[in-house]
Amino acid sequence: MEELAEISYLRRRIQELEEKVEQLRLSRRVLMNLIEKIEREKNGFLSRLERENRKLHQDNYRYARRLLRKNRQIVELESKLEAVLPVNKGN
Repeated sequence: MEELAEISYLRRRIQELEEKVEQLRLSRRVLMNLIEKIEREKNGFLSRLERENRKLHQDNYRYARRLLRKNRQIVELESKLEAVLPVNKGN
């Protein structure tokens, strides 16, 4: 009689443990899905930052070239102005 009670107890215990294992599997799946979602969001954010960084570098390059052209024009205009107007070096 005692053996039957023990067997019954062990079967209930096995059932409980199997349910816990199934819950753990479900929790693991949920966590893995969350990790994958976070990873996708992180990669998307990183891609946007890289695109923005490339755009800023290109804009900076164009701005630097425009400044260089303008500086060259200023130097040319100053040179022409010096050629046209006599410079009074005494003053």
